Amino acid sequence: MKIKNRQQFLAIIAIAGIALLAADKLVISPLQGSWKARADRIAELKKSITQASVLLDREQVIRQRWEWMRTNTLSNNMSSAESEVFNAFYRWAQDSRISISSIKPQWKRNDDYMTYECRTDAFGNMGALTRFLYEVEKDPMALKVEAIEITSRDNNGQQLSLGLQLSGLMINPPPEGTP
Repeated sequence: MKIKNRQQFLAIIAIAGIALLAADKLVISPLQGSWKARADRIAELKKSITQASVLLDREQVIRQRWEWMRTNTLSNNMSSAESEVFNAFYRWAQDSRISISSIKPQWKRNDDYMTYECRTDAFGNMGALTRFLYEVEKDPMALKVEAIEITSRDNNGQQLSLGLQLSGLMINPPPEGTP
């Protein structure tokens, strides 16, 4: 091979290498990045569609559950809501044969709802306390058990003390200042 042909050949190879490098940096890499981003977005959208389909399939069940929860919230009258909760406590205590020593209610107001927090102290034996907690949980009134404390009142553990904190929800409460 002659030197001139060899120099031209090497120059063509060098130019082709630079052209390939430029094509990789300017065309191929950006295209691969956009294809990967598009594939990730498509996978994300497919996942969203699957989740939406599951929600649509369960729509009736979810709506029924929400309606049940909404109808079992505390009534919109604060005094009747309090009396509902007090009556429920005394009904549960009577059914389980425990003694309630104190009930301390407190209302907390938020923008669109109010919560009724109630701390109760009671005492009885293990069977009575478990029956009381069962009655609280199975009652249709929408009350949430926030905290439970059980301590022994005697050395044998036959008499137990129960500290129970519940909260109830009032949706669309009356305006502030209304009883």
